[in-house]
Amino acid sequence: MPIKYNLIERGEPGVTGGGTKKWYAVATNDGELTVDDLTKQIEKFSALSEADIRGVIIALENVIQDNLANGKIIRLDKLGSFYPTLSSKGADTEEDFDTSYIRGASVRFRAGTRISNALKTTTFKKNK
Repeated sequence: MPIKYNLIERGEPGVTGGGTKKWYAVATNDGELTVDDLTKQIEKFSALSEADIRGVIIALENVIQDNLANGKIIRLDKLGSFYPTLSSKGADTEEDFDTSYIRGASVRFRAGTRISNALKTTTFKKNK
């Protein structure tokens, strides 16, 4: 199934009035999957029960959450990696910097090779 997209017009960043505007593709979501949906799909590929699958998904979520909060990178082999990042204000000197400069933390995901390769071969379809 193709990835659907819409077109949006954007100006040049940092140019007063937007400069020369061009059209760019933006992916649109085609629904979502919940834990229930994932559980039902995984059930088709395994001998595990729905309760076992749901338990593993919830446990994985908890383990990832705890370890990201402790600064760890979570590598899930071919699926990809989750890792924490920080956003901060700049200090004039290294000595001036303290934790009050940190605005917050977020999580990034870097897809593994199988997911990356799947997206390299996908097709695209403009939304109507």
